[in-house]
Amino acid sequence: MAAFIHFVTRTCIIGGSGFIGRRLLRLLLEHERTVVVVGRRRESPFDPSVEYHSVAVDDARGLAAVLKSADEVIDVAYSTFPQTSFQDPVKDILENLTQSVRNFEALVDTAVRRVVYVSSGGTVYGQATQVPIREDHPTNPVSPYGITKLAIEKYGLMFHATKGLPLIVVRPSNAYGEGQVPFRGQGFVATAIAASLRSESIKIFGPEGATRDYIHVDDVAGGIVAALLHADIGDVYNVGTGIGSTNVDIVNELRPMLAALGHEMDVEVLPARAFDVKVNVLDANKLFAASGWRPTVTLNAGLRRTVEWLSAQTG
Repeated sequence: MAAFIHFVTRTCIIGGSGFIGRRLLRLLLEHERTVVVVGRRRESPFDPSVEYHSVAVDDARGLAAVLKSADEVIDVAYSTFPQTSFQDPVKDILENLTQSVRNFEALVDTAVRRVVYVSSGGTVYGQATQVPIREDHPTNPVSPYGITKLAIEKYGLMFHATKGLPLIVVRPSNAYGEGQVPFRGQGFVATAIAASLRSESIKIFGPEGATRDYIHVDDVAGGIVAALLHADIGDVYNVGTGIGSTNVDIVNELRPMLAALGHEMDVEVLPARAFDVKVNVLDANKLFAASGWRPTVTLNAGLRRTVEWLSAQTG
């Protein structure tokens, strides 16, 4: 009787030790992938069962050696946040655009079957002219972060058109959930919870604050993997819930959860900022049509889980 050979798919996550990367790692292992993580930390943050490679930013040869062994690649690495990108736009370009283009160049010379670049549905569109926002909406980002993310998309799609890079772009909305670090200029949910746990005020810009499409990190990871498995190469897909919530909506959801832990929420309303996108809500029907993916974590359930996690960290 002929022996059957079981081929194991090797999936490389660039930036796999971050907030979204760790969720991707867990989900890919559930899909029976062998997962390889590339990061900048010298020591592996994972147990020995996870293959980890520490690669310096300027080590193009070292990165290429790792990528050559991969069947699939998900690039979720990024070193700045929307707020910090305003503080140093040049740093945002140099630390992110340059490295991403190097990654694309290295991948062109490999046998990788699929590459997913994780962009930003929350920033690349800019001020919305229609809601919910589809992938064909104009892209006019108003932050350095969004501009750089969009430039990386364009470079990747150029490599797809000219050199056959098997690229898929995903644009997640505003991710939140357990594991997100507060006070980094990204993630209103984590910052609002952590501020309340510290008895600090929560800053909202404008009477209701901004309207965002908040999606739990587990659903972000699920959407990325759905795109990896089922999306069309050379195309762009939103990952979102299609439901908008203002900052005040989030506070109202959180208030009874924090009150049950003995914490009040003190909200400080400040003037609206000219550079803030007022409304960002994504239409993810394109990904649903391609893969059947839908978000499964409700806002209330996701917020409750995040409160419990952050409370345990600060307790």
